[in-house]
Amino acid sequence: MDETPRKKLTLGKDKRIKYGRDFKRIRELGSRLSVGSLILNWLETPGAKTSRVGVVVSRKIGGAVKRNRVKRLLREVFRLHQHELCRPVDIVLIAKPSIAEKNFRQN
Repeated sequence: MDETPRKKLTLGKDKRIKYGRDFKRIRELGSRLSVGSLILNWLETPGAKTSRVGVVVSRKIGGAVKRNRVKRLLREVFRLHQHELCRPVDIVLIAKPSIAEKNFRQN
């Protein structure tokens, strides 16, 4: 039996960015990168213990079902890769309309 400790791959409420003021702070003070179907805004948070993620999906993407699917996919990608981040960081993922036709492997 493997006795190596495993990192939890959960995405609890403490790892989500919920408030508009946090989204605004990350947009104004953080860095930005636009690649493919996403815009990534991030801000290092030296005093934090864990990284957090926020997802923005506009109505241009489609109806509520499609927008919620995109949000679930983006949160799942963060959940699986959160331990690969070197330091605690707040990340805001903004979906572009071209993401609506992608699946989990293409994101």
